[in-house]
Amino acid sequence: MEIVTKIAPIALALIMLGLGLGLSTKDFSRILKNPRDFLVGLTCQLFLLPIVAYILVIILNTPIEIAIGVMIIAAAPGGVTSNVMTKFANGDVALSITLTAVISLISIISVPFIVFNSANLLGATNLSEDVTLTGVAIKMAGVVTIPVILGMIIRKFSENFISSNIKFIEKITGLLFLIVFAAIWIEERENIFSYLSQSGIIVLALNIVMMLIAYFIAKSFATGIPQIKCISLECGLQNGTLAVFVATQIFDDIIYIIPTASYALIMYITGFIFMYILRKSK
Repeated sequence: MEIVTKIAPIALALIMLGLGLGLSTKDFSRILKNPRDFLVGLTCQLFLLPIVAYILVIILNTPIEIAIGVMIIAAAPGGVTSNVMTKFANGDVALSITLTAVISLISIISVPFIVFNSANLLGATNLSEDVTLTGVAIKMAGVVTIPVILGMIIRKFSENFISSNIKFIEKITGLLFLIVFAAIWIEERENIFSYLSQSGIIVLALNIVMMLIAYFIAKSFATGIPQIKCISLECGLQNGTLAVFVATQIFDDIIYIIPTASYALIMYITGFIFMYILRKSK
């Protein structure tokens, strides 16, 4: 896991820098102008997603290591992929960007809290005494919060340059995501099919179930169809690189990362199918 441990923090920091470069204060002011859609999305992703994940790992009697890995990906905020797919689905891209940005900033507190508490509930006994909730939160701030703020500052002083190159920046962040997961597959190529057989069903179930739940909740409470599309996709496309980083900070065994790697593969397939269905809906 040595390669992944070294790559993940750098890749995550650069991805979050790219997210910050695409943000402005307007993205946050939208919350005040239209809080209803934001609160529906926030509730689905920040609260319902981990709860659904926990219920599923219990129902499916998932091995503890895999179950904790599932909880890590469930705790992660939406990734930049959700913004892209929301656009292709004719959803509310502005809402998607706001949800991704705000929940990413909240994640330095929410992710360690969810992971540590779910590990205790699931009976994990191999957490290092040197690893604390506060310590993980501080490390996350260094690779999440600071790069996002730095990106926003750079954009403020180089608005025209950033705006004209934002598509290139998005491609770079996507490439960084692929590099991290390629490293996982390469390092564990001998065990990968065994890991997939253990985690494939649970992550597929989580992905599909959560997108459907988010869709019907948003249909009941969101203000329009573009917002429904956005919220449902946001809850099915997580920041896998952040999940990998958190897993490497808390655990030494790569098996905790495998659900994230499996989820990353599955979410693209289900995400594209769901996006196609949403694109056809009126």
